[in-house]
Amino acid sequence: MVIGIDLGGMSAKAALLNGTRLEGKSRVVTSAQNTPEQTAMALAQLAVETAEKAGKSMADVQAIGIGSPGVIDSADGNVVLWSNFHWENVPLGALVEKYTGKKTFVLNDANAAALGEAKFGASKQYSDSVLLTLGTGVGGGVIVGGKLFEGYRSAGTELGHMVIVRDGEQCTCGRRGCFERYASARALVRYTQEEMTSEPQSALWKYAASPERADGRTVFSALREGDAAAKRVLGRYIAGLGEGVANIVNIFRPQAVVFGGGISAEGETLLAPLRAYVYPRLYVSEKYVPLALKCAALGNDAGLYGAAAYAFERL
Repeated sequence: MVIGIDLGGMSAKAALLNGTRLEGKSRVVTSAQNTPEQTAMALAQLAVETAEKAGKSMADVQAIGIGSPGVIDSADGNVVLWSNFHWENVPLGALVEKYTGKKTFVLNDANAAALGEAKFGASKQYSDSVLLTLGTGVGGGVIVGGKLFEGYRSAGTELGHMVIVRDGEQCTCGRRGCFERYASARALVRYTQEEMTSEPQSALWKYAASPERADGRTVFSALREGDAAAKRVLGRYIAGLGEGVANIVNIFRPQAVVFGGGISAEGETLLAPLRAYVYPRLYVSEKYVPLALKCAALGNDAGLYGAAAYAFERL
């Protein structure tokens, strides 16, 4: 049995993977104010609490896997850079291992989610898949031949920072026109706000009292009323998301692209127009090389499953 930990900026959650089941789910508060050593101690205690909550002891635990934000050198378990916590070259795996006595492996959180969906979720029947998380930005993970593809020194698959519009909108990474500027949940909200400003009679106003209060659900609520402005918002969003997806498919040619994040809860309302956009733009037709576009199945547990699976594979 292994423990998976999903480390975040405000909290970390953990669970013990017993076969295909997550047991003993636990959570601890995290803070950028804590030192890496303090965070590692908190994660170690979290692992102990998780094992006990699952009716086990740490003697039953073979290893620990941690999905962490930032640039991760998974070969050494180091957090090379996590800007939100101001971490640089933090040996997180070694620190947690020191306090638990258990071999600890660390990988990027988006990669962990991709591996979780590939092993236990929406893409478990495929050997080759891509996960895209549509949130504040766009994260990604790539599975090739059943194995997580991380690139040299685990620095690859930053899919959100593929440029799809040359000299386009400014991205936080320093480049312009990045995929995530057009395909993130934040982009969808921005499009909604712009449409609300130009169309004061739109049903969008029924679901958001002001543009500032719009969120990722606003456009889909108005869409269910057949609102023309909402249709324009979704069309604009699908064009950005679809352009990036077509590029990713043409490069990796996965059997499935799986979408996570809150927007994925919309299911076919999102996927149907996305298929209509993507399929005609593929270099090799999906009729010859089938491609599934699906929503994630594991929700917030994907990172737990993936971190645990990664540790198990690395043992």
